[in-house]
Amino acid sequence: MLLVEPARKAGLDTAISAALAPWRKPRAVHDPGKVLLDLALAVALGGDCLSDVAMLRSEPALFGPGASDPTVSRLVGALAGAGSRALAAIRGARAEVREHVWKLAQADAPDAERQVTVDIDGVLVLAHSEKQDATATWKRTFGHHPLVAFVDHELAGCGEPVAGLLRPGNAGSNTAADHITTTRAALAQLPKQYRRGRRTLIRTDSAGGTYGLPHGAGGCPTRSG
Repeated sequence: MLLVEPARKAGLDTAISAALAPWRKPRAVHDPGKVLLDLALAVALGGDCLSDVAMLRSEPALFGPGASDPTVSRLVGALAGAGSRALAAIRGARAEVREHVWKLAQADAPDAERQVTVDIDGVLVLAHSEKQDATATWKRTFGHHPLVAFVDHELAGCGEPVAGLLRPGNAGSNTAADHITTTRAALAQLPKQYRRGRRTLIRTDSAGGTYGLPHGAGGCPTRSG
């Protein structure tokens, strides 16, 4: 309930449904946006594969009617086939709802002081089997090395995830192009007034201390340390 109700009251369910309307077939029973949110809920509840949406189907009174495994699989295949178009639709819906939620939060929003801080860092994610793009890492483990971006909520709460770049385990720590891609994706999640200018600060650790990052990340002030 703590996941379902905020999504509903923030309008995330309707925004995702509207964004994914082009992928809904005329006679489809299940809404693509609802299916995608069910997948997100399944992951939050500990799922690690598409078929784990079955745990939501077992509680229709809470989660509503759930799609079958084949229906979920077909939707994921369709979205994957659409590539950047589907990602742009989903990211646009997330940005729209994020701006709405920040307005509702007022003094508790991360931009309450009319400035935003975004932290970008890499993290090693271990894989215990031959997953796609899983490779040996620089720490002699095996898995992935994504870059993730979080909006800093300071003492009011933990970081708010806004963007992530999936990368193989052998991806470099200080690859400027990857930091630029992640920074641009993070800026696109912010309200428009924070996407350019000095009211947004991008922070990284020393891996972001490259010449390429401040010149290619949209003119936003950066700081590494």
